[in-house]
Amino acid sequence: MTRLLLEGDTESRYPGRNDSEEGYRLTMALAAAASQPGRAWAPADFIHALIYTPTEGGRWARRLRSSKGPEYAEAKLTGMLLKAREHVSAEPPLACRQSGWEVVSRARAAFETLVWRCRGGEDTDLKNISVRLELCERTGGLDHELSLRRQAEDMGCAKQTAADSNRRLMDRGLLVLEASGAGSEQSSKWRLVVPKESERAEAGHPPAADAKGGQGRVPAVHNDTKSLARLAPHDAFHRYGHGTTGARLLACLDVAEGKSATELREALGVHRTTVRRRLDLLMADGLVVELEELYYLAESLAGPAGVEPVAEVLDPAAKERGTAGAGERRRHRHARDRANYLRWRSEKRLRRQVERFRLVPEGVVDDRTGEIIAREWHGWDVSDPFRPVPLPDWAAAA
Repeated sequence: MTRLLLEGDTESRYPGRNDSEEGYRLTMALAAAASQPGRAWAPADFIHALIYTPTEGGRWARRLRSSKGPEYAEAKLTGMLLKAREHVSAEPPLACRQSGWEVVSRARAAFETLVWRCRGGEDTDLKNISVRLELCERTGGLDHELSLRRQAEDMGCAKQTAADSNRRLMDRGLLVLEASGAGSEQSSKWRLVVPKESERAEAGHPPAADAKGGQGRVPAVHNDTKSLARLAPHDAFHRYGHGTTGARLLACLDVAEGKSATELREALGVHRTTVRRRLDLLMADGLVVELEELYYLAESLAGPAGVEPVAEVLDPAAKERGTAGAGERRRHRHARDRANYLRWRSEKRLRRQVERFRLVPEGVVDDRTGEIIAREWHGWDVSDPFRPVPLPDWAAAA
């Protein structure tokens, strides 16, 4: 943030539609940095650093002072600093990358305790969240950048399916679009929102309707987002293969601890016929093992932390279901679309650069003295050779 204040936004981390929006975002980032607990700045220090010091990061504030006066600029910066303090105090401080991982870990635990039904595309939304959580772990926070094509490749679905999932999550308040990358060569900027406590499922949420005598406790919903993110892009879990339900079933299973079909149905929120049909297909492909009406994960897919997408096991399953090569074809199609889009943008920039026709030929003006040599151009202002302007009568006579 010190470098941001002294040198400005050299990495374009705070882009906007125009210079004013970019300056406002950069100033708000500096205000957030100056509001950290234990080392918060006083408003006078913040104003002095941005307005009365020739720093590159304070260019927007100095432009605001020159256009609307120092009183308005100082009041504006003070309000932005107070707004940043309120935001920072409501969020846990990120002192290092480890604290960022802790925030992502808490968010992962919160998302995994939500109830994700298959109706209305909620299983796809869970897959969307799982992919974004993996990206957030690499970035060290809930803010991340992700393009629609990259998202579709990581989720193993079509672009429209990913876009519909984003819309549902935004309507639900679990995802925020910070900056859209549409019409540019940059990815969209997103931010995950941790669900509230009231939305999460607890270990004792109400029993299923078909529970014997209406009694009994339904176990906590189990959603292993790490395993689901690893399995989602593979061809075996294409919509015409085992699908998202098959990937969620594998993410719920374990090598040593078996689960019954009833437990799996309650965990996934799907119909019992769907669970039976998916389990039969998974067993046929050697991904699931049944023993005394309990289902176990195949040892060939077991990893140190959940299920692993072993290609030697999943590739034959994808070939058996007729979905082999779907992901590779999707990646090639997206690469072709990216190349076509970049070529279209370059051609668009070239079309905008219209060649200007020079009206004043070479040799009309003396390069050394600046005097007009050609008599036919006397009485003209030829300072711009592409747009000569006739001088008024009094200037032409002089």
